Amino acid sequence: MAAVDMSLVARSEVAVHHLIKRKNWAAREPGVILVFCIVGAVAILLIGLFVQKKMAARKAAKQ
Repeated sequence: MAAVDMSLVARSEVAVHHLIKRKNWAAREPGVILVFCIVGAVAILLIGLFVQKKMAARKAAKQ
């Protein structure tokens, strides 16, 4: 009877092998990365527009 359960060792070796063999996901899916960048840029633009509008309204309210 073994003191160490060998199935756990084998399972961890498979997990380590999977992590080592893993390829670059972003290189395989450039379209998804492009969409993320476009959506991020549009989101930043809209947030900036919203903040500018609020600042202009606050400035107009003070005057």
